[in-house]
This record gives sequence, C-alpha cells and structure tokens, in this order.
Amino acid sequence: MTDKDRFVPDEGLAPASTVLPAADVVEEFTAPPRSQWRDVWDQFKTHKGAMVGAMLFIFIVAAVYLGPFLWTIDPTQIDIRARNQGPSWAHPFGTDQLGRDIMARMMSGGQTSVSVGITAMLLALFLGSFIGVIAGFFKRLDGPLMRLTDLFLALPLLPLLLVMMLLFREPLSAAFGLERGIFILIVCAIGITSWMPTARIVRGDVLAIKEREFVLAARSIGTSNTQIITRHILPNVLSPIMVSATLGIATAIITESALSFLGLGFPPDFPTWGRLLFDGVDYLQQYPERVFWPGLAISLTVLSVNYLGDGLRDALDPRIRGR
Repeated sequence: MTDKDRFVPDEGLAPASTVLPAADVVEEFTAPPRSQWRDVWDQFKTHKGAMVGAMLFIFIVAAVYLGPFLWTIDPTQIDIRARNQGPSWAHPFGTDQLGRDIMARMMSGGQTSVSVGITAMLLALFLGSFIGVIAGFFKRLDGPLMRLTDLFLALPLLPLLLVMMLLFREPLSAAFGLERGIFILIVCAIGITSWMPTARIVRGDVLAIKEREFVLAARSIGTSNTQIITRHILPNVLSPIMVSATLGIATAIITESALSFLGLGFPPDFPTWGRLLFDGVDYLQQYPERVFWPGLAISLTVLSVNYLGDGLRDALDPRIRGR
C-alpha cells in the first residue's frame, strides 16, 4: 500500500467553500451604507448640552419670528393711560413709560437682534473662510494676508465700531433709509471687525490638509487649484467653519446690544434687545423687570448658541466622532 492509499481525509472537516461566515460579518456587508451626515447627527444627539442649546435657540427664533402672528399688539402703539404697568393678562411683560407693550417690543427687538447676528456672522464667515483658505493654500499670499489679519486684530474693536457708526451713519441713512441704513452699517461694521479668528483657524487647518495624500494625488493627476479647494479642502475644514459660525452669532448679538445700549445703534422708536436694556436703565429701581427680560433673552440666546457650537465641533470632527 502506497502513502497515497494510506491517506484518509478527515470527514469531520468541511471544505473551505462550505464554511458559512459569522452572522455579524454578514450583517456588516449587507447593511446599507451610512451617510456622513447621519454619523454627524448620531454624534450630535449624544451631546446633551448641544441638544438643549439647539432646542432653546429654535424656540427663541420661533418666538421672535412667529410670535407676532399670535400676539398682534403693535410694538410702537402708545397708550399713555396704560404706562408703567406691571405684568398682567393684557400685558404679560408689562408696559414701558409710554404705555407700549414690552412683550411685543421684545419680539420685534428679537427679530432685529437675531437678524443682525445671523447676517453679520455670514459676512464674517465668508471673509474669514476666504482669507484663511487663500492664505493657507497659496504660500506667496500667506505672509501678506496674515499680516493684514494681525493688523485687524491689533485694532481696538469698540472704538473702531464707534468711529464707523459716527462716520457712515448719516450717508447710509440718507441712501437706504434710517432703519435699513443703520442695519447695513451695523452688519458691515460687525462683520468686517470679527472675521480674523475664523481666518486664522481655517488657515491652520488648510496648511495641514493640503499636504495630505489625497490632495497630493489629486494634484498629480492635473486637478486645478480651484477644484482642489472646492472638492478636497473646504469639506475638510467644515468643522472649524461651523463652530466659528455659531460663535459668530453670539458675538454679533452681544456687539449689537452693546452699540444699542450706548445709544449708537437703531433709533429709539425701533426696538432691539440692546435698546430695551438702554431704555430700562432709568427705571431699574422702580421696574427691574424691564432690564430683566431683554437681558435674559440675550443671555439665553448666547448660551444656547455656544452649546450648539460645542456640539457641532464634536460631531463634525472625525477624530473625536464616536467617543
């Protein structure tokens, strides 16, 4: 008997082709692919502070924009007989020294403050992202653009805003009307003076991303600089841009409130949260709620936006996503 005849295969072992994969492996390969935004949302939901901040910010925005459809009292209606009243069913937040409903003025002022915050944030975000990407991607422009950024960072913010308000208030009001001209002036003043942190953060991320393998591979096959920036650079710097956006809203709202509180913002008959604070200071001892309500609105809005930005930072950063 030869060695070949003596060899008997083990009948207890099945051929490799008949071995079934584990159930979890089959589920992994048959499960539908998950989108990146689904992963971002799953991570965002785990941040309790961000969820509370998002719900609070949505509630505030809905209250100031949809509230006037339910509470139809004119915020500029003067009723001297009802002046300086406390909270009641007719006026839940009371009335001011001219008999105007404070709740209606809070809603109207919230529309202005939130609109200024969002619009100024978009302007600052565009300027900061554009300068940051250009400075980080093109080495020859890095030095001049960063020195320009350092120059703007060295300027005193509040005196510069005051000078801009004094110089351009009358020309813009004559060209676009009083309220619209001041709105454009405040938005441009805040946006032009608050883009620098975004530019520095975006520039630092671009410097690291442009040396990654996928960018070098795209460059090696002849991809243009514009396509590299739009397809590979910008999607990977979305996290710091979104965080800067949320923080920019809070900064813009506080800056507008400070300008209105100093009497350099919108006219007295045009309510904003900062203007309501300014009007309530003279009656602080007799009617402290006049300062409490606009101060609470500003504080809650800024706090909710900060928590929202914290959650977006964790959700959009792939290095800490899933922790």
